[in-house]
Amino acid sequence: MKVFDLQCMQGHLFEGWFGSDDDFQAQKARGLLACPLCNDAEVRRLPSAPRLNLSGAQAPPPTPAASPAATATAAATVARSADMQSAWLQAVRQLVERTEDVGERFAEEARRIHYGEVAQRGIRGQASPEERQALLDEGIETVAIPLPASMKGPLQ
Repeated sequence: MKVFDLQCMQGHLFEGWFGSDDDFQAQKARGLLACPLCNDAEVRRLPSAPRLNLSGAQAPPPTPAASPAATATAAATVARSADMQSAWLQAVRQLVERTEDVGERFAEEARRIHYGEVAQRGIRGQASPEERQALLDEGIETVAIPLPASMKGPLQ
């Protein structure tokens, strides 16, 4: 099993597990790869250092690198980005777990809750921009949160 570091065109970093490099290329060619955050299908493989366990092998000589300050800054930026992605995904998972999916009946159900026809509860679903504006005109506030495609199915 090969683990590749991947990145979409929006800059989101994630891992992909593949049987081989050919498997990665085949899945990419067939359009089966997408960013788990934004569903961008334009995914590229990032360079990564191989990890080999060779008994008795000597470590390769160090290669010239950027200044320690530049390396630390780049590492901190990548870590911050990964932390933000993780926090966003965790918040979206909690939202999905704590709300009821009412699908395309969102506007109708939001009105029923607002006017006291049904018990108050957290809901999520789909509404067109016109439906959201009509709800706002009635004093019903909504928040549009795009869910990644990976969150629309059963959660793992």
